[in-house]
Amino acid sequence: MGEYEGYLNAAKDVVREAGELLRKNVRETGEIFFKGVVNLVTKSDTESQDLIFSRLSARFPDHDFLAEEGLRALKDAEFRWVFDPLDGTTNFAHKFPVFCVSLGLEHQGRLACGVIYDPMRDEMFWAEKGGGAFLNGERIRVSEIDDLNKSLLATGFSYDIRETKTNIKQFNRILLRAQGVRRCGSAALDLCYVACGRFEGFWEMKLSPWDTAAGSVVVEEAGGRVSDFQGHPVNIYHPEVVASNGLVHQALMDVLNLP
Repeated sequence: MGEYEGYLNAAKDVVREAGELLRKNVRETGEIFFKGVVNLVTKSDTESQDLIFSRLSARFPDHDFLAEEGLRALKDAEFRWVFDPLDGTTNFAHKFPVFCVSLGLEHQGRLACGVIYDPMRDEMFWAEKGGGAFLNGERIRVSEIDDLNKSLLATGFSYDIRETKTNIKQFNRILLRAQGVRRCGSAALDLCYVACGRFEGFWEMKLSPWDTAAGSVVVEEAGGRVSDFQGHPVNIYHPEVVASNGLVHQALMDVLNLP
């Protein structure tokens, strides 16, 4: 039993409940609102966020909360829940079944545990610092592939891609040096897929804390590595993320940092 077991169990319960809400709503997404040209939000985003916040704040009233849809309940508490109530909103809005609920917990500024639930596949990934990573109760590990040319990688693109073309240059470089590159539309699930060996690596720019808080714990506890593009340790408040099985990490960073 780990130090954060009680928090982890609470997280599992609430992400499953939120995930079931999303699964029921995916066929009728309802009204869609736009925060930008391509950045959208659905009613289910806010319903899921309200559900998670109400459950956890009732159970842990002294904790901080930070979430994507404008939730900033921050008072410099010892614990902070950082979550995305619906990671993969564009997929959800188009009824493309790749989305999840992602919930991470920080303790004194350090990642303590994380849970990600994919309701369409009924896959729950979770990890506690020092306790390993799991998928539906089974221990998971990163892959053992050590050659970038034989690696399946994943990436994503920021919502301002039409203005900045961020990541296009890096995507083109990696595409020519890897076995394949996938763009699934959910950073949290991409991280989980690195953790369980479906991907060898993942990179993305302009991410937010709720995109990576839970998944970073899962990757590291599965034996992988998470850093920024320069190799500094994971910081969920830094927008650049590289995650890998550790074996192709340097090679991936080398390509990303080409002039």
